[in-house]
Amino acid sequence: MKIPSFVRGRGALSVTLIVTALLVPSVARADLNIVATVPDLAAMAREIGGNHVKVTSLALPSQDPHFVDAKPSMVLRVNKADLLLAVGASLEIGWLPALQRGARNSRILTNSRGYLACANHVNLLDTNRRVSRSEGDIHPGGNPHYLYDPRRAKMCVHAITKRMASLDSSNAAAYRKRGAKLERKIDAVDRVWRKRLAAYRGTAVLTYHRSWTYLNDWLGLREVANLEPKPGVPPSPGHIVKVIRLARASKVKVLFQETFYPDRVGALVARKVGATEVQLPGGTNFRGGETYIQHMMRLLQKLQHALQGHRP
Repeated sequence: MKIPSFVRGRGALSVTLIVTALLVPSVARADLNIVATVPDLAAMAREIGGNHVKVTSLALPSQDPHFVDAKPSMVLRVNKADLLLAVGASLEIGWLPALQRGARNSRILTNSRGYLACANHVNLLDTNRRVSRSEGDIHPGGNPHYLYDPRRAKMCVHAITKRMASLDSSNAAAYRKRGAKLERKIDAVDRVWRKRLAAYRGTAVLTYHRSWTYLNDWLGLREVANLEPKPGVPPSPGHIVKVIRLARASKVKVLFQETFYPDRVGALVARKVGATEVQLPGGTNFRGGETYIQHMMRLLQKLQHALQGHRP
């Protein structure tokens, strides 16, 4: 192959890079490159965007989204992103800002159009105006675990659709059509499962972390206590004794937690109070091709199975 004239006189490395670029066929680029902090948001974006988007998730469903290691590979992904989707409400405060700074991508900085904190478009629970670190892993803006509630997930889908259409106007109609379809699917989950689990409204439950506040609010379950004495603080023996007494007095029959939290304490408490321990998935299996709806169906089926042994 004859070396083009504009390459002559350059160093060996430059020649190699340029020749390689000439030989390698170009790869079609997605209209929007989207990076999501958690797999639930990634799954939503993929369903809204279809073939027009490339979507990746930074966290795995097996990881606690509060504590994700900011790896160099993540910096590269964020560097190439047109849109960065975050849960918000300080959920990713311990690791996402470092990725944003390290990526050197002005498009996805916090105040840019390419950054969307979905919590800003959802009515949050557990808002705390005045907090201190002594209270544990508290989120002053509100509880960030709203994706377990289909009603709030729908708000999130609407916000994502709107932002994607704004960033990529040529495919805006397609995004709006697919986003509306996903909203209708979520409405169906809301309608069907509230009816299916209506008999269990008022049922007393225990949880490990305050992750299930929104699901409990949606289904009318009564959260008696958390195994964590404070959010993010591991259970102490003294606190566990108090929880067991309270659970017995409240006739708790179900204890549920995400699979990424240690289950030994949960198993102990469940055995002591005669409750069913349920290990629930912490997020959508995005890399395995699971959709947000499929994830919620899997979660709700496990919850229903646990609740069937107790009717209030």
